[in-house]
Amino acid sequence: MNRHLNPVAASSCAQFARIADFALDPALSIPDDALRHTSTLLIDTLGVAAGATRLEVGQIARDYAADFHLATPGNTAPMLFDARVVSQPGAAWALATQIDNLDGHDGLMETKGHIGCAVVPALFALAERYPELSGPDALRAMAMSYEIAARAGLALHATVTDYHTSGAWNALGVAALACHLAGSEPEILRHAMGIAEYHGPRSQMMREIDNPTMLHDGSGMGALVGLTSAFLAERGFTGAPAITAEAADVAQFWEDLGTRWTVAENYIKPYPICRWAHAAIDAVRQVMDDHGLTHRDVATLKIRTFDEAARLFAGMPASTTEAQYSMHFAVATMLRYRELAPGHIGGAALSDPEVAAIIPRISVEPAEVHNVRFPAGRWSDVEITLNDGQILASGDTPASGGPGAWRSDADVEAKFMSFCDGVLSEARAKAIWALRDGLLGGARLSELTNLITNPGDA
Repeated sequence: MNRHLNPVAASSCAQFARIADFALDPALSIPDDALRHTSTLLIDTLGVAAGATRLEVGQIARDYAADFHLATPGNTAPMLFDARVVSQPGAAWALATQIDNLDGHDGLMETKGHIGCAVVPALFALAERYPELSGPDALRAMAMSYEIAARAGLALHATVTDYHTSGAWNALGVAALACHLAGSEPEILRHAMGIAEYHGPRSQMMREIDNPTMLHDGSGMGALVGLTSAFLAERGFTGAPAITAEAADVAQFWEDLGTRWTVAENYIKPYPICRWAHAAIDAVRQVMDDHGLTHRDVATLKIRTFDEAARLFAGMPASTTEAQYSMHFAVATMLRYRELAPGHIGGAALSDPEVAAIIPRISVEPAEVHNVRFPAGRWSDVEITLNDGQILASGDTPASGGPGAWRSDADVEAKFMSFCDGVLSEARAKAIWALRDGLLGGARLSELTNLITNPGDA
């Protein structure tokens, strides 16, 4: 670590000093419920990573990293469920890009985005450096980075006019993670966060919503930038202080650091679809269950939702990406199959004639009652008109899987196994899931990496 830096002394900025004290504390005290949820988020994200190995974009990302992100011994990491060895920033980028594109990963509603899809890949990219890292210490580092990223996201959204992708701010959480594990000094962290904010991808989220591509939420670049920033800061590369952490007008977002644990508020998606569509999906499923309906009973379906969700793709998707950003397709799939799993958003599902026939019967309109709840909540309601003219209304429905509508542990496990199906053996998937408790109990992180760094069941 290079000590010959010329920073503004960390002690001169009380706001940053508080952040540094929190982020670099090796014995950070975290409530048991928050730490347990952190472990659940970790394993859930790995399930999404496993499911995403089959995506074209996942293959592109891993092949690109293998071709262009080689590194010297000691600075490498195996790519998850692949085993090829690349640079640590390259491994983090490939996995984060892969996870981001299956769109089944966790999120924090207030930030309008995602933390784990950058932080978890970074954690495993760094694991080679810390072979003795215990499960509890890894989870503490992960929870800390969620807290840093969350507040950077809130600060960014409050101070800029555009709605930027998650990579713009989860990069700061990744930089903090790397510095925490390295035992860095405060000035190193300060430069790392400054570099990460400067280079984080301030890309427009609604541009991606209106034109679905493999870019998704920019978290691949967030993971890459975050790790690169920490490594550069270690070598003496300097960065201007991060505005989202140190500006006076964002102080309010950092005042509850260490008292409010936002990591425990992160939702877990039940479906590999943009979160904005989930409330409508849940509403449709509930009406179907309550009345014993099938898609053949439905004449028309009207969805009322918030403005951003109403902009989701309306037609029959031509790609997995379009499917994930389509309210109409997601709801039509739920109507037809009463479920929505990875197998429903790719391959033959994209030309399913029964789903295609349902889509024209669906209409979507924005509603102010749901607008005012966003981004703190994701709400929708549906009206289903049956073939006999009867109208069934769901009432206002929140997206399940998060605060106010948590799903059971059994539901989360079922989702995990569903995402792993066809990629990992049942035995291997169960062994990974078991480490949700094992890491809390003191197992080393290496026990988990041994299960996820080989392709298939090798």
